[in-house]
Amino acid sequence: MKHLIAALLLLLFPSLLRAQTDTTTLFRRYAAGEQIVYRMSATNQERGSVTHYQVRADGVVRRDTDGTMYEEFAWSDLRVNDVRIPLPARSREFRERLSHSPAFRLAIPDLSRLHPGLIGPVVDLLTFYADVQIAIRQPLHQSGDHVYVNDGNPNSWADGKRVLTGEDAIDFDMTLADVNPADSVVTLIVRHVPPAHPAIALRAPWMSAPVAETPNNWVQVARADTASYVASVGRETFEATIRLRLGSGRLLSATLDNTVQVLERICSDSLLTDCGSPRRYTIRRRIEIE
Repeated sequence: MKHLIAALLLLLFPSLLRAQTDTTTLFRRYAAGEQIVYRMSATNQERGSVTHYQVRADGVVRRDTDGTMYEEFAWSDLRVNDVRIPLPARSREFRERLSHSPAFRLAIPDLSRLHPGLIGPVVDLLTFYADVQIAIRQPLHQSGDHVYVNDGNPNSWADGKRVLTGEDAIDFDMTLADVNPADSVVTLIVRHVPPAHPAIALRAPWMSAPVAETPNNWVQVARADTASYVASVGRETFEATIRLRLGSGRLLSATLDNTVQVLERICSDSLLTDCGSPRRYTIRRRIEIE
């Protein structure tokens, strides 16, 4: 699941929380009890394998104790490569809380409670909501408005057990591509791009050489077994196209195209100095919700 977690924005960093502009174009107007249903589908292409999944998320709008509105989702009907996957009780009872409201702090839920097949969908839906939350805070009001948000801070998905290091770093290139009053639809494009100086933890000197045309902004070191490690580094980008209802700010549909260009080596020591020959490959993912 490395590429699924790597695509995650994780938390909204303080540098992205400074502006709190309630733009009339993007701002979400909630109604308690409002119901939302999403169908999500994805194609994940890694070295030597392609996986497809479909899943359903049923949500209802609720009010937090401080008055902040949020959406609470239950996940069901998971299918992987057209095979229905039975979900255990803990996954069926799990609820994901998300919101477009700038007052609601997005955070990673406890993924240890989930069936592995749900981790990707849960993280991907969080990514769409985080993109919108960041965009709401920017001066994006009419078609063509554009803003570049510097971040560069590392996002970690390491669990300290299997994944010892797992980080990426991104900036946000945002464009309000279209505001269409006739159709009551707003189209937002968010490109996640490598920062000029990604602040990720590269554990060995060989990881510093750029895998592609920009500095490496993605790294993972995981245990292969008790005596070896899989060390990977690369360049990650992804582009989200998000369609919102003009007036209510409700998410109508979205796509996410994610690419990671990877250089990978198998190493026999934790310092990553005794490693085999590098292998290069590309991870490609496309996620759609409607």
